[in-house]
Amino acid sequence: MKHHGVHFLESKEKTLLIDASNKNDAIKTLGPPSTQSYFDNELWIYIERKTTSTKVSKLGKKQLLVNNVLLMEFDDRGVLTSKKFYNKNDINKIKFNENETTINTSKQSFIYNFFNSMRQKIDDPLGKKRQSIK
Repeated sequence: MKHHGVHFLESKEKTLLIDASNKNDAIKTLGPPSTQSYFDNELWIYIERKTTSTKVSKLGKKQLLVNNVLLMEFDDRGVLTSKKFYNKNDINKIKFNENETTINTSKQSFIYNFFNSMRQKIDDPLGKKRQSIK
């Protein structure tokens, strides 16, 4: 079993409270963020990903067990203003509009690009599909 990111992210994030917790609390509880983004407020992203090899009958392919993402937004004083937790089922339900291509440097495009890359990793954990295309 391979584990990447923050162990037990779902249970740990529940201890961080909106308008009560701050960046120091987040670092103490979860460690440094996996990714950071700066826009109107500061956005921290934490990831938990757990995979395991399947049975020999399935040729040992990787199976995704856990794929959690936590988005936390802080104001200019470092206080937690919002948090959103997504598991692998939530990420699969996000609708992506592939008909429109624009250049956008907003917070929404950053989150879209981040979740798009997570979706690709869910669909192809080992990157085999991308390698065969090249």
